[in-house]
Amino acid sequence: MKGPLVVKYGGAALSAGSAASLSSRAEPPVIPSVANEVRGVEGAPSDLVLAEIAELWRAGTPVVLVHGGGPEIDRALEARGIATERIAGQRVTDALTLEVAEAVLCGTINKRLVRALLALRVAAGGVSGEDASLLVADRLHSSGASLGFVGEVIACNPQLLQALLNSRILPVVAPLAVASGGEHAYNVNADLAAAAIASALKAEAFVLVTNVPRVLRNPDDPATGIDRMTPLEARAFAASEACRSSMKPKVTAAANAVTLGATAAYICNARANAITAALAGDATIVSR
Repeated sequence: MKGPLVVKYGGAALSAGSAASLSSRAEPPVIPSVANEVRGVEGAPSDLVLAEIAELWRAGTPVVLVHGGGPEIDRALEARGIATERIAGQRVTDALTLEVAEAVLCGTINKRLVRALLALRVAAGGVSGEDASLLVADRLHSSGASLGFVGEVIACNPQLLQALLNSRILPVVAPLAVASGGEHAYNVNADLAAAAIASALKAEAFVLVTNVPRVLRNPDDPATGIDRMTPLEARAFAASEACRSSMKPKVTAAANAVTLGATAAYICNARANAITAALAGDATIVSR
């Protein structure tokens, strides 16, 4: 593999990938975690996707992991009595909501993933898109309405990631961006943030791990999985009514990544050997 492997893993997929390890707990945690508590390095359990990432890394594949966290942000906001408002599927993010999102993404989920990878003998380092201006964004508006501190990525500066990879440290990236002047952070869509990173790094493969085996042409018919699309076909499908709202950013992200520098993008579900199977063709593949 020439360029790195960029993996986007988050939301419902995180819960699916960790289901097996979570089921072995005597008592469930208050907030679901992606891995069991580390019981020492030897045999420390993790979720299925992280275990595969660790295997690929140890075999010499450079990997960048970008995570999400929308469901956990929702729970944290609810626990604090902060109402969640959405416009066209986008979370309206005021200053308080941004503070919570930053704490959950950077302080809770990111470090949890880092600890799980460390337990699997992977030298992982947690960063966010704010660090070294990795992801720079402008304010995003939806149908003329202000979404607050919600941004659209306009630039990716991958030098920090390249330095970590060159030092054999696996970057774990929280999907936040920074304003061009550094004055504040932006909440950005994790799929599109991962696509910007994949294209900037000229990734050999960009894998979006989700909770369905393939993109479905008919979302109500599991037999209508799409095997392959060009970026142009992917954009057209994402803009159609046939594409469910939750899948639109993933399909768009795949198209963006391939258009701007990644070799191919793969959309697959969280399971054992999900990434290896996707690279072998068991996924919806977007390529030129």
